[in-house]
Amino acid sequence: QVQPVESGGGLVQAGGSLRLSCAASGSIFSTNAMGWHRQAPGKERELVATITRGGSTYYADSVKGRFTISRDNAKNTLYLQMNNLKPEDTAMYYCAPARATMQYDYWGQGTQVTVSS
Repeated sequence: QVQPVESGGGLVQAGGSLRLSCAASGSIFSTNAMGWHRQAPGKERELVATITRGGSTYYADSVKGRFTISRDNAKNTLYLQMNNLKPEDTAMYYCAPARATMQYDYWGQGTQVTVSS
């Protein structure tokens, strides 16, 4: 199983929180900086946050201070804690290597996050 399995999405009100999880392939997880990407309807997929194997992180300006990315290398699992959610965070969220583009072969199904105002 190379495709990751994302979970934890749902419908929340603005200001609420969700925690996303991603069970990833060991061969991919162990050798890559990993990232959460999201795609809203009618928009391009964008990189939200990344984390290296050593724990260094990057956040898009739009989520800085609200989202926290983490990883459990022993479990090949990636997490995204999302607090103070906003309607503009509504999107399908995917986990993949940080450098993955739309041409990446192993995108998963994603998990839907919907934030109501």
